[in-house]
Amino acid sequence: MTKMQPASDAHHHDHEHGLCQHAHDHSAHAATGLARAEKVCRERGLRLTPIRRKALEALYSDHKPVGAYDLADRISPPGGRRLAPISIYRALDFLVEQGFVHRLSSRNAFIACPHGHGADEAVAFLICEICGGVDEDASPAMRQAIRGMAEGRHFQTSYQVVEIVGRCEHCRDAAAA
Repeated sequence: MTKMQPASDAHHHDHEHGLCQHAHDHSAHAATGLARAEKVCRERGLRLTPIRRKALEALYSDHKPVGAYDLADRISPPGGRRLAPISIYRALDFLVEQGFVHRLSSRNAFIACPHGHGADEAVAFLICEICGGVDEDASPAMRQAIRGMAEGRHFQTSYQVVEIVGRCEHCRDAAAA
């Protein structure tokens, strides 16, 4: 499960045991997620170009979904010309196709995925409406439920993403305190 948090949120998720779970889980997966992306690209004969790698690194450096234009600002050379949106979208398309990144439609933003499941696998995102943190779940039970629902309606799925908005444990606890 991956959890993410915005860099500048209303409450900082500072708890007595250090960073909140969103930030801890996300940063703990960054190195293995990047290494997995490099390995998968080598095995598939694909290139993790400098722009693709920078985009993936930038997505791992934040704990919330990032939009394409914000990503362009983050990975463009300092003091240089901003990368063209088409270059960013091409890089993101590649990263999504390879299963390294997910797109959250409701936020029109992207998050890194260290789990290695396929781009066509059923995934649920629990999105905190307060801090922007995201929990990702790709459980077999959910996959089976979606498959059963689709088969029952003779529906062929091509993209299986569920986005659920609510409040994470940390934000609920902070509101109760």
